Order: sequence, then structure tokens, then C-alpha cells
Amino acid sequence: MDFGYSPKVEELRNRVRNFMDAHIVPRVRQYNEEVSAGIYPVSFMEDLKALAKSEGLWNLFLPSLKADEPGNGLSNLEYAPLAEIMGRISWASEVFNCNAPDTGNMELLHMFATPEQSKQWLTPLLNGEIRSAFAMTEPDVGSSDATNVTTSITRDGDDYVINGRKWFITNAAHPNCKIFILMGKTDPNAETHKQQSMILIPRDTPGVKILRNINIMNHYSPEGHCEIMFRDVRVPAANLLGEEGSGFALAQARLGPGRIHHCMRSIGAAELALELMIERSQERKTFGKYLHQQGIVAEWIARSRIEIDQARLLVLKAAWMIDNVGAKEARKEISMIKALVPNVHTTVCDRAMQTFGAMGISPDTPLADHWTWGRALRYADGPDEVHLQSIARQEIKHSQKTLGATAAYLTPPLDA
Repeated sequence: MDFGYSPKVEELRNRVRNFMDAHIVPRVRQYNEEVSAGIYPVSFMEDLKALAKSEGLWNLFLPSLKADEPGNGLSNLEYAPLAEIMGRISWASEVFNCNAPDTGNMELLHMFATPEQSKQWLTPLLNGEIRSAFAMTEPDVGSSDATNVTTSITRDGDDYVINGRKWFITNAAHPNCKIFILMGKTDPNAETHKQQSMILIPRDTPGVKILRNINIMNHYSPEGHCEIMFRDVRVPAANLLGEEGSGFALAQARLGPGRIHHCMRSIGAAELALELMIERSQERKTFGKYLHQQGIVAEWIARSRIEIDQARLLVLKAAWMIDNVGAKEARKEISMIKALVPNVHTTVCDRAMQTFGAMGISPDTPLADHWTWGRALRYADGPDEVHLQSIARQEIKHSQKTLGATAAYLTPPLDA
């Protein structure tokens, strides 16, 4: 495995970093002020998107991009360091049309949409003209197990009728969100992993009602993490994505690369937190010493560097495996980064907040916002506990092939 950045990727890293420094970082204050004033989407977003697109920094994430589709078509390994740079500012990935959940939805549509579905929804998403949402999680069941979903998708002649309630649906409050990809059950009596299907629901379909935009840790996100009611929502049967019963398989296909994206953005946030912590530790004194001269702060800096670099290498390994052997074969590594990286994200942010003191929990630094999202990521795409259980299960299964092989390393007592 070679995780070194190619000349192509190094060039893109420099271009993305320079674009961030020149056009995005200087607008952080304006973004915060406009969102606080209820202006969303912010006034300059479309201009920044047009500029990024004109510079070829667009749709960097999609490996199977066709020659006539806009973007770069990078592999997961190539895209990972670019996502890390974007992760330093929470809204930066939208500028490059690399924002969740649109990236995952575009991947789904790219793999499974009919030509008509692609023309109606994938093309405008690739062009950055609309936004989208992925409606899976529900308030009344443990949605970390996708087989639990209860929203019904019932065939009625040439239509499907959808009934159910979803929540924490990212992007649903965005004014430009035009399409939901919803996961529900078409046949509750089928085999467990064949009951679910995915269907495309235009945002303006009668019966779709956004009940509220749920705050995360009392943090408001203008794009929304919404609770939505689907009541007798009727769409044409042609809106089914893939085949009836394929929903669980589609969800697994969507989640693999998406976790790489989340994790690399998390590493970018942690990297920024470490940089801020190091700067602060050289500016402030307590008890006659700079903070970095205090043993505990020096340890925080060292441990943060070790943890970030470890996490990055594991993410790059997972990305390499997805590219070379597929997401299915990389499922253990995907679970490992999902369990590890959000914890590194929040731990480093927490240390930086502590180093800043009261300022660290104020809006004067990005640390509190980054910590909040890192905490939320311990649920997104499945909670830590599910991934840890999956890792352990795979380790046990692997060991059974050579069970007893380590007995030679034991040294029992002579009279045993």
C-alpha cells in the first residue's frame, strides 16, 4: 500500500488550500453574521461555487465520473487529503460541490439511477444547481440497524404511496433542497434484508411536511437536521431507485465512501484545532510559564499529533482498500475509522478548547462548533458501538480459521 500523494494530488492540494485561503477563510465572519441574521443561503455562496467550478475544483469525489460530466473523478485515496483541507471550515465543501449528503446521493444516483432519473436529478446535482437529502433515520426505532425502518412504501397501481416519519435528515431545510432519497419498506414479509427499498421524492410533493429543524447539542444548523412527516405521499412507480428489495444493499454501497469523506473532514477539523492549540500555547502564560511549557499542555500537543497522524493513516488505508478491493472487503477498516476518527476529532478539539479557556467555548473560535459536529458524528452512519461490535465479530470470524494456532505460545506449568 502506497499512501504517498501523487504529483496530481499535490497540485490539487495546493490549489484547494490556496482557494480556501484566498476566498473562503476571509468570508468566515461574513458567513456567521449572515446566518445569524437569518440570511441563508449566504449571499456569496453561488459566486464562490462558480469560481471553484471555473478553476476546475469541482466534484472532486466521484471515481466513476463520466467524461461528459463535470468534475475530476478522483479515487477515494486521491480525494481524501482534499476533503481534509475542506474540513477545516464546516461549510467549505459546498463551495466545491463536495458536501454531504449530496456526495453520497450523487454516488447512489450515479450507480443506480435510470437515464430519466439521472437527467432529472443527478445532472442538476452534479452542476450544483440543487441540493438533496437522504431520509433513512426514524425516531421510533434504532436506525443504526437499517432493517428496522418502518416507513412504508406501498404500490398502488402506477404509483407508490409513502407513509412514515423521519428525523435528523440533513439538508432538508436548505431552500435549494429539491429531492429526498427515502428508505422504507416495500415488503415487510420478505427476507430481512430484502424488505427495504429506496425511492425518489421531490421536495414539493403533497404530503411532505417538515415538522422542525432539530438543534444538535443546542447548535442550530441552517441547512437543517429535520424531522419530516410523509403522509400519503404519492409518487410515480418510476421513482423507485434500483429494484424493490434492494434498499439495504444500496444503503451499504452509499455508506462506504461517505465515511471516508466524513472522516477526512474530521481530521481536517482536528488538525486546525491542534494548530490553534499550539498557537495559543505560545501566546499565553500561567504561573510564569507559557502554556506549552506546562507539562499537561505539552502532553496534549504531543498526543494530539500522534492521534491525528494515526487516524489519517488508517483512513488512507480504508480509502486504498475501497479503491482496490471494494467497500465490501474494506468493511472492517471502514468500521474502524468510523469508531476512531470522531473520537480523535472531539478529543483534540476538547484539548484546544481547554487551552483557550473561556474563549474556547465562545463563537470567537471555531472550536466549539467543530467539537459539536464531531460529537454528532459518533452517531452519523451508525453509532460507535455498532462499529465496534462489527469489528469484533469480524476478528472472531477470522480467528476461527486458525483456532488453536496460538497454543504453542503458551507456557503452561510443568504439572499441568
